[in-house]
Amino acid sequence: MQKITKIVLTGGPCAGKSTAMSWIQNAFTARGFKVLFVPETATELITGGVAPWTCGTNLDYQTCQMRLQKEKESIFLTAANTMPDKKILIVCDRGMMDNRVYMTDDEFQIVLGRINETEVAIRDDYDAVFHLMSAANGAPGIYLKNKEKNPARIETVEQAVELDNKLISAWTGHPHLRVIDNSTGFEDKMKRLISEIAGFLGAPELCEIERKFLIEYPDVKMLEERPNCKKVEIIQTYLKAGDHEEVRVRQRGTDGSYIYFKTIKKKVTDATRVEIEERISQEEYLKLLMEADTSLHQIRKTRYCLTNEGRYFEIDLYPFWSDKAIMEVALLNEAQEAEIPDFLKIIKEVTGDDAYKNASLAKL
Repeated sequence: MQKITKIVLTGGPCAGKSTAMSWIQNAFTARGFKVLFVPETATELITGGVAPWTCGTNLDYQTCQMRLQKEKESIFLTAANTMPDKKILIVCDRGMMDNRVYMTDDEFQIVLGRINETEVAIRDDYDAVFHLMSAANGAPGIYLKNKEKNPARIETVEQAVELDNKLISAWTGHPHLRVIDNSTGFEDKMKRLISEIAGFLGAPELCEIERKFLIEYPDVKMLEERPNCKKVEIIQTYLKAGDHEEVRVRQRGTDGSYIYFKTIKKKVTDATRVEIEERISQEEYLKLLMEADTSLHQIRKTRYCLTNEGRYFEIDLYPFWSDKAIMEVALLNEAQEAEIPDFLKIIKEVTGDDAYKNASLAKL
C-alpha cells in the first residue's frame, strides 16, 4: 500500500538548507523512498521577474506566491499518486507559512481569504516541519565568514537571527515541528536532521521520546503575547483497545478550523513509546467516535505550543485544574537535557507516572 509523506524543510539565512537537500536525497533514497522536491517558490518567481518590488504592492506579490505554492504542492501530490513506488517523501523547500513573516497580520488574512484557506489548514497540511537554525543564531562567526564569501547574503547577524526566530514562530503550533540548532558542527547538524526525519518516518514505527512535567499554572496572558507561542484547542477521545495499547482520536485546531488524527501508542520505556499516527478525515473521525471507550471521559484541553532555545514544548491546560498544568518536551534521546524556560515553574517531573497520562485524567 502506497504511503506519501509531505514535509517542509525551512530555516533562516545560512542554515545549510541547500546542503540538507542533498543529504535528504541520498539518505532516504538509500532507505527505499522515492524523494520528490518542491522547489522554493520565491526563488522561482523573483528570478523570473516577479517580486515584491516589481508587483503593484507586497500584497499582490504575496498573493501570487501563495497561489503558485499551493498549486505546485497539489501537482506534486497528484503526480506522486500516479507513481508505482510504495514509499514517497515529498520535501517542500519552504512551506506556505514561511511567507507569513513577510506580511503584516492584515495582509496575511487578506491572502488567506483570496486563496480560500485558513492558517491552521495551511500550517498543518504538512506531516512534519524541520527548521534549520541560521548560523547567525548560535554560530555568528560562521555566519560572518559565509557572508564575506556570498555577496547575496545581505542580512546582518542581528537581522538573520530576527528572521530565523520569526520563521520558527510562524510554524509554532504545528503538531510535529523540530528545530535543528547549531550546538554541533555542520556535519553533525546534518546528521541530526536526517535522524529527526528518519525518526518521524519510522523504521518501521516512530519512537516518541519526551519528558513530562507537572508545572504551576502558567501566566496565560504572557504566553499568548509571546511570538513563539501558539494556542491550540484539542478534543481527545479514547477508543476501545487491546492490552498494553492506547488508541485515540483527536480533533485539533483553532477558530473553527480543525484537523483530525488517529493515534496508537505502545510503551517501550517510561520516556519512550512507539507511536503510530495517521491523519484522518472529519468523516472518519466521526465514524471512529462510535468506538469510544465509554468508561473514559473525553479530554478537552487548551494547548500552548512553545519554541524556546531550539526545544519544542507543549503546555496543556485542563478545565478541571486551576493551579497546575502539564508540560511535555520532545527530545532526541532519553539522555538529552530538557532545558526548561525560567518563566515556567516545575512542581515535579512526572515522566512515566501513569497518574498524569491523559488516559488516567480521562477518568477524573
